Amino acid sequence: MKKILYSLFLALIAANIQAQTQIDTLRHEVLLETDSGNIRIQLYNETPLHRDNFLRLVRSGAYDGVLFHRVIKDFMIQTGDMGSKTAKPGQALGDTPESYSLPAEIHYPELLHRRGAVAAAREGDDVNPKRESSASQFYIVWGIRFSDGQLDWAQERLNAHTDSTVQMTPEVRRIYKEVGGTPHLDGQYTVFGQVLEGMDVVERIQQQPVDANDRPLTDVHVRKASVLK
Repeated sequence: MKKILYSLFLALIAANIQAQTQIDTLRHEVLLETDSGNIRIQLYNETPLHRDNFLRLVRSGAYDGVLFHRVIKDFMIQTGDMGSKTAKPGQALGDTPESYSLPAEIHYPELLHRRGAVAAAREGDDVNPKRESSASQFYIVWGIRFSDGQLDWAQERLNAHTDSTVQMTPEVRRIYKEVGGTPHLDGQYTVFGQVLEGMDVVERIQQQPVDANDRPLTDVHVRKASVLK
């Protein structure tokens, strides 16, 4: 039954993509109103399954009240676990069951993990070799600005995890040196958006003190998510 529902969901999304080809040349934008301020996100048309799934969840109110349940300083902030809406203090989060996943839509090097990138969380390669994305959980990249030596380390890690299929070009290296991000995730997770405004908010959230499970000691909510265009 799960596979049938999943197939129907993908068929509906595909039909929606075909019907809205002209409309969706527009870059859709979403506003996250959080306890720490507002974050405005632009979605990529190059990842239509993720774009349409995200817009559907936002319009349904699914993200209203979720927590940033996983925060790692100098790395990223993660939200979208629907179970976090009713979580008790100190409760471990991130494993709430989901009824479907999304096929990977990885477009590297055009869409990469630069600072401010919005990407889909997922299960690890050991149980998810196709690198399918979570139905609702996503993260916003903070990262660091890399030196050449650090980029060499990141490339070694990419080689190990992608069979050397993901190679940083000179332009990609320049972005990670000047803008920052998390290059060692490239080619493995679907990047489907970019923060346009509110990186100061992302910075504040990624600096929050956390517990052993990387959950902020003081809850940080997405109060409301809405589609701007």
